[in-house]
Amino acid sequence: MPALEHRLAVAGDLDAIGALMRRAIDQLQLDFLTAAEIRASHQVMGLDTQLIRDGTYFVVTEAAAIVGCGGWSYRSTLFGGDASVVAREPEVLDPATDAARIRAMYTDPDHARRGIGRTVLALCETAALAHGFARAEMMATLAGEPLYQACGYRRVAAPLEVGVDDVLVPLVRMAKPLRAAV
Repeated sequence: MPALEHRLAVAGDLDAIGALMRRAIDQLQLDFLTAAEIRASHQVMGLDTQLIRDGTYFVVTEAAAIVGCGGWSYRSTLFGGDASVVAREPEVLDPATDAARIRAMYTDPDHARRGIGRTVLALCETAALAHGFARAEMMATLAGEPLYQACGYRRVAAPLEVGVDDVLVPLVRMAKPLRAAV
């Protein structure tokens, strides 16, 4: 099996990232959401390309193929992609008082359970720490919540439901301290 490598995403990766995200949403949420919720998830989740422009979005590759992706942000937007029903909040966060945002984490279903999500999460946390953030927050899917809990994230609010037409997509806000308070 070829080694996993990682790098920052570039605009040329958008088609491959989009295809991976669609497969991940469709297949990895089957045990957590109904078919209608999965369809609606495509309008809630996705890639905010501002992350690529900001240089805060990573891809994990195997033999040059993208098998995982995810990023972090120093902007207010907590979740959602360019085409999602969620509004963008591009304001810059203050690392002294705000939490970095962990965003758009996806693993190719054919490569699940190989540590790819943990790798991307560690890359994001390390980068956020290097930019002065002491905490990270995310809006997790029900399918992602077990991984994030295993990595030290905890629910910080009651589950949220985002409406798409007549379907409610459940999400969970989670947070983690990235370093001990000084």
